[in-house]
Amino acid sequence: MAGENDLNDRVEALEVRLAYQDETIEALNQTVTAQWKQIDALTRQLAALSDRLDQAESSVGAPANERPPHY
Repeated sequence: MAGENDLNDRVEALEVRLAYQDETIEALNQTVTAQWKQIDALTRQLAALSDRLDQAESSVGAPANERPPHY
């Protein structure tokens, strides 16, 4: 009887650990998904800003990296 109770206690402990691990994995999955969405949005925003910068530099006519005449 004592061996059966010990086995039941061990199985219950494993089930509890598994439940906590499932919750942790789900929370981590939600975090990674949210971060991926944010990275994707920031990547698109960076590409748009880069395009705007290229357009602005081309409309000015002078290269942006040219040294000023006083150097």
